[in-house]
Amino acid sequence: MVEREAAELFEEFKELTASEFFRRNKQMLGFSGKIRSLTMVFHELITNSLDACEEAGIQPDITIDLKRLDKDHYILKHTDNGPGIPEAYITKVYCTMFAGSKFRNIQSRGQQGLGCSGCVLLSQMTTGKPAKVVSGYREGGKDKGLKGVELTFKMDVKKNQGLILDRKDAEVTQTGVSIELHFKDVSYSLSEQGAFEYIRRTMIANPHTKIKFRDPTGQIFIFDRATDIIPPLPKEVLPHPRGVTADDLIFMAKHTDKRRFRSLLTSSLSRMSTKRVNEIEEETGIDLNKRPRDMKWEEAEKIVELFARMDFMAPPTSGLIPIGKEQIDKGIREILNPEFAATTTRKPKTYRGGVAFVIEAGISYGGDSGRLVGDQKKAEIMRFANRVPLTFDQGSCAITEALKSIDWKRYGIRDLDNAPITVFVNIVSTNVPYLSTGKQSVAPEPEILHEVRQATMKIARNLQKYIRAKRAAKEEAMRSKIFENLVPVIIREAAVLAETDVPEYDSVLAKVTRRAKFENIPLESEEGEDES
Repeated sequence: MVEREAAELFEEFKELTASEFFRRNKQMLGFSGKIRSLTMVFHELITNSLDACEEAGIQPDITIDLKRLDKDHYILKHTDNGPGIPEAYITKVYCTMFAGSKFRNIQSRGQQGLGCSGCVLLSQMTTGKPAKVVSGYREGGKDKGLKGVELTFKMDVKKNQGLILDRKDAEVTQTGVSIELHFKDVSYSLSEQGAFEYIRRTMIANPHTKIKFRDPTGQIFIFDRATDIIPPLPKEVLPHPRGVTADDLIFMAKHTDKRRFRSLLTSSLSRMSTKRVNEIEEETGIDLNKRPRDMKWEEAEKIVELFARMDFMAPPTSGLIPIGKEQIDKGIREILNPEFAATTTRKPKTYRGGVAFVIEAGISYGGDSGRLVGDQKKAEIMRFANRVPLTFDQGSCAITEALKSIDWKRYGIRDLDNAPITVFVNIVSTNVPYLSTGKQSVAPEPEILHEVRQATMKIARNLQKYIRAKRAAKEEAMRSKIFENLVPVIIREAAVLAETDVPEYDSVLAKVTRRAKFENIPLESEEGEDES
């Protein structure tokens, strides 16, 4: 075997940009398989449109046009009525990986700055075609003139930036963005993992949205908004002491403008008062008046270990904006048209000691609930994180695990898999614990599992009452039918024996029979103890 020197070995040493890395590992962005790849494109574009509209206080109005040019070859045009993107930022949004405005401790649909640029990368990798964006925006405020620009560009993966091929002014009538992309090796499907189903589920969790979709056959679907209420914007929250690590403290110390470490603690962590800082200094013996950059790793570890033993107030939850039970109910009724629905929003809890989250749940029975497999309706689980549908990796998700662990027979559902119901679960958090960069499944944190179970069992009790009452009403109707058939016979035979005319017997029927009337079943109150 020929020996090689170290210098020779390192001649092949290279550095990859983020774009080059994901070009080689596009499956890490969720682009794996033809159906999944197209659905993930819908996911990223719709998510960014919703975020942009809500931040600008605009009711989202989205139009999606999907044309099939050939087998597995499509042109997708996605248009929204958001605030638009200033020209200087268009290629940064669509061509620079790990760039965006979402790198904060704030509740957000997207958290990685990969979405739109990932779509452009997939388009370029599968067709070689450039992307075309038309943006209408205002510079300098709402009263300023409307500007429009059209850019045609490609992504330079070596530099992780955009390469503009053509630029021209565009005539626009409103603010918003329209992007046109070509895709090959993708597939449109009406399956549970397909793009159409993604839109349908998005509408349930975002009832303030309107989406117009034209599918590859030319059929137009209009999903109207069920409410005019735009969700309030979440607020950025400081990390809770129970949720930070020694590495977090060292990172904060290196990137702060504070002169003393004690000032860093009170300004960078929630529930951290001057009194608490004094307790930390006394317990650890560390001089917290030192410069932050002088903090040593061992000292940071000692502080974090003390955090774990100290009693802190729960993290603030003002930054969490759940959908709300009333809005979920509107979304469910608009899309599923059920004969029965129940929803709930739990109180905020924490996982890992310091990360706040809220679980919301809804259950829908009858109507268009469930999914049709052949001629049979089967149960449908809809998982969401910060209003975003989680379409894939269902089996590895904490939400699925929690729902499967419930004894559904206790609530009148003999076989969950074959019941005409839809179960909706949404987790709200500034830091959703996803299992991968694809952001399609939630980690099985014990506190999350518990809350999903409690929320679902609460609304399942309401469904149980409805099913029982419906069953009782059906049995009563059957008994009434028997009397309605027998009473006239008995009266006629009695008249024959008495040798009299047959009397009117409607009043008699009214007394001995009761026609079943199945109306609204009273639901249990919101307050109640958790089930074990």
